[in-house]
Amino acid sequence: MATLTELNLYPIKSCAGIALREAVLTTAGLMVDQIYDREWMVVDADGHFLSQRQFPRMALIVPRIKGDTLELRAPGMLPLEIPLGLPHPDEETTCEVEIWGDKVRAYDCDEMTATWFSNAVGTPCRLARFHPDAKREASATWTGGAEAPTLFADGFPVLVASTASLADLNEKLQAAGRDALPMNRFRPNLVIDGIGAFEEDYAAAIRFGAVALKPVKPCSRCTIPAVDQRTGEPGPDPLDILRTYRADPKVDGGITFGMNAIVIGGQQVLRVGQEVDVDLAF
Repeated sequence: MATLTELNLYPIKSCAGIALREAVLTTAGLMVDQIYDREWMVVDADGHFLSQRQFPRMALIVPRIKGDTLELRAPGMLPLEIPLGLPHPDEETTCEVEIWGDKVRAYDCDEMTATWFSNAVGTPCRLARFHPDAKREASATWTGGAEAPTLFADGFPVLVASTASLADLNEKLQAAGRDALPMNRFRPNLVIDGIGAFEEDYAAAIRFGAVALKPVKPCSRCTIPAVDQRTGEPGPDPLDILRTYRADPKVDGGITFGMNAIVIGGQQVLRVGQEVDVDLAF
């Protein structure tokens, strides 16, 4: 029987995640205490998103839910607390931000927050928050026409990976004289144990009672898995090993690890350790 072994929420795109014991799976991704996955995003002066691809030290910005605020810490800096409540309509400041060609309405966080993030990231930037009136959908080409809302994730509401897939990669890395990698290099939302290596690629559905994840697109990998999430420093890139056996013609030969998924059937509370049913497509 397959088991859910990790739940990871990333409140701010490309910053550190929060490991959870329990979360709500919604059609827009994981949510806890009304905080959604990738609800915030760091942007430059033109509203274009920033990520660990260009600024690996973003991994060192660590969020923590603290009462009615999101507390942020970064090395050498005083903590910053961001209110979780939405601003009053008469007081909100909005902007247009861009992520992978999608232009989205967002709240523009205040100048103190912008200064904090500029110092933490090492470049002028601001923090934007997904506006509740905004709408962004996963690619209908991959969802089969199904509507799948997402916030500031790269393209889909949930990323799922298996412990066996990581073990398979680590076996190959160690055979090449390299260190094994932790799962956080791949930043999945859900990690499943008890299935075979890369079996998630062939899952028609991953079921949690009446709600299911439907894996729809292999996750093509960039340089972020080379970033040590503890230090924010780039290191040996596992893509050279993955390239030898994980080039996927479905994504034009992209090097893949994990599956992007959409949510079918509403929402449900998930808990680490619970059993899940994995329906294979073959």
